[in-house]
Amino acid sequence: MTHAQLVEVPSGELAEGSIRLKVESFSVTANNITYAVVGDGFGYWNFFPPKTDEEGLGIVPMWGHAVVTESKCAEIAVGERVYGYLPMGTQLDVVPGNISAASFSDMTDYRQPMSPVYNSYNRLAADPEHDPARENERMIYGPLFKTGFVIDYFMRSEDWFGAETVILTSASSKTAMGLASVAKQNSPGIKRIGLTSPGNVDFTESTGLYDEVHTYDAIGTLPIGPCVTVDFAGNADVLGKLHHHFTDNLKYSCLVGATHIEARSSMGGDAGALPGPKPTLFFAPDHFVSFFKEHGPAKGGQMIAKTWHAFLDAVDGTVAIEVHEGLDAARATYLEMISGKIDPAKGIVVKP
Repeated sequence: MTHAQLVEVPSGELAEGSIRLKVESFSVTANNITYAVVGDGFGYWNFFPPKTDEEGLGIVPMWGHAVVTESKCAEIAVGERVYGYLPMGTQLDVVPGNISAASFSDMTDYRQPMSPVYNSYNRLAADPEHDPARENERMIYGPLFKTGFVIDYFMRSEDWFGAETVILTSASSKTAMGLASVAKQNSPGIKRIGLTSPGNVDFTESTGLYDEVHTYDAIGTLPIGPCVTVDFAGNADVLGKLHHHFTDNLKYSCLVGATHIEARSSMGGDAGALPGPKPTLFFAPDHFVSFFKEHGPAKGGQMIAKTWHAFLDAVDGTVAIEVHEGLDAARATYLEMISGKIDPAKGIVVKP
């Protein structure tokens, strides 16, 4: 997981009913780090199995854009562009099914056990979310923002468990910013407190998405009151301090992702022995399946789009987008990010 190398494998012949996608671009974010960290438990390594005999290798999933370079599917033409789940690589073969004007699903057998959220591809020519001028922003923010959206939706459906405040760890992360933005729009009565490292305080405050921003060592000074925590960091020490400080005033403890790789033990282990509610892992794909089942794809898409555009306006200019060329740049960026060396005020897009 903390090592990465480039491996070249032959393409092979395209199967009947399949299409071949050339990966045009993808973003490298904390989301991808989470895929790697929890990949064994959640099956993220199974989406793009490496076609090599070398043991111990896996391909990290990315979100990005691709173009059809070869097609043996009558409904998908060469030259069409799509957005969706892609490998950190240059090429992907998929078997389109459930084809509509706006999307299709990859019906490849090894992807079927995983959540359908990851197997859906947007056809850009008829995709209502697509903005040609903001493709980079969609790759960087889109999946992370949607996780934030569905966390707020879940919390609202539970009346925020009676809390008055939401406390977000790793508040400079894009997923936390997404949640803070949606909560600001849809749950204005809930106070938003962001926790981050000292070096990220100025950036986090500059977003204007939080009522208050504090460093982790200030947890013991936070006012006691009914609250929920949303832990994006996966840091057992931070989680423990929050539980011991708020005890029964903590109404719900939500675990999302793991950006602090070196201390991710809060994802399990002794977490259930903490005072207050037992920390509960939030798996966004399952919540999205329920969300779209309740509202349908059209209405659900409109609900997300409304908050998405407001989020883009809120974060406009806060993150400098850097575009890098080549897979070696993706490898280097991934290793820097997993070691915590990437500035949160920077968004990385790679064109392999």
